[in-house]
Amino acid sequence: MANSQAFASPFLSTTAKSAVLMEAYHGQILGEKEPHRKQPIASVVKLMTLLLAVEAVEQGKVRLTDKVTASEHAAGMGGSQIFLAPEEVMSFKELLIAVATASANDASVAVAEHIAGSEEAFVAAMNARAQALGMCNTRYVNATGLPAEGQYSTAYDQALLLREALKHPLFLELAQIKEYDLRGGKFKLYNTNKLLWWYKGTIAGKTGWTEEAGYCLASAAKRQGLTLIAVVLGCPEPRSHFRESIKLYNWGFARYQAVPLLPEGARVATLPVEKGTEDRVDILTGREVVLVVPRGGDKGITQQAELPRSLKAPLRQGERVGYWVVKQEGQEKLRVPLVTASGVAKADFYTTLRKVLRRVTKGP
Repeated sequence: MANSQAFASPFLSTTAKSAVLMEAYHGQILGEKEPHRKQPIASVVKLMTLLLAVEAVEQGKVRLTDKVTASEHAAGMGGSQIFLAPEEVMSFKELLIAVATASANDASVAVAEHIAGSEEAFVAAMNARAQALGMCNTRYVNATGLPAEGQYSTAYDQALLLREALKHPLFLELAQIKEYDLRGGKFKLYNTNKLLWWYKGTIAGKTGWTEEAGYCLASAAKRQGLTLIAVVLGCPEPRSHFRESIKLYNWGFARYQAVPLLPEGARVATLPVEKGTEDRVDILTGREVVLVVPRGGDKGITQQAELPRSLKAPLRQGERVGYWVVKQEGQEKLRVPLVTASGVAKADFYTTLRKVLRRVTKGP
């Protein structure tokens, strides 16, 4: 794996104050420059706003079809906006689209208030989610990224956040919208992430700019099965955040490759179940098995299951029961959970007795 020294080379010198290049499958850092430097990140803050909104939809707390009435507080936001009027009604999905594409501050606050009741309560949830993700050098003060004392993050923390967001189909759907007609076509939205047009394979991104933060971008691109996350913060001039991100992507895709080994949900074994209503249960990979290696470094790979000889009921569907272990040249590189394909209830006395009698009747 590359280390931070890679960024010291002339080829990868960067004008960003801090930068991270991460592969998305396992969160390995392929290159970095001052990754834990605390600084303002402007509208990249909205990555967390979007993640919480998407999770709220998935959890059934809100619906995309919800009608949201803009408060005076939301309508009063400056900076990038869709010019919400107080009491204007818009669907929750359209507000999310406005946040994801046009980086609208008023829409961000309307989203926050709809989910949590107030922007303050939503910010508390933002900070709690950051802590849960291991974002140790991040503090949110608002849901927009507008300048605020005590609000900061790091390139590394935003890479962690974007890696989590990429797991959600709704987030990916929103992040890839290039343009959108709002208010029946009276207001056109264009995505501020120009990599969607300029860099093949771009799947997500959030830009940010203020005088204090400089030009910032957290983005992701996928080519030939390899997903990379690039975060550049504090770039000095317009469009430099795009240029620096492309530089990192070109470097990463030229030097690393993804080796797909097994898809998520692949059946790797069938185990006997003791004292269960079913005698056997299939064992599946809990997630996709992919190894990220330097280009040409895909030799000497071996795989094996680490599983008990049998399982004991009761079992839940998706319960972890072992690991799929990937080694290269004898060294462990990857450990992926193996889970049950279905639940198995514990058999009662009479069911157990019938099973025993059936086996006796059948004979050896």
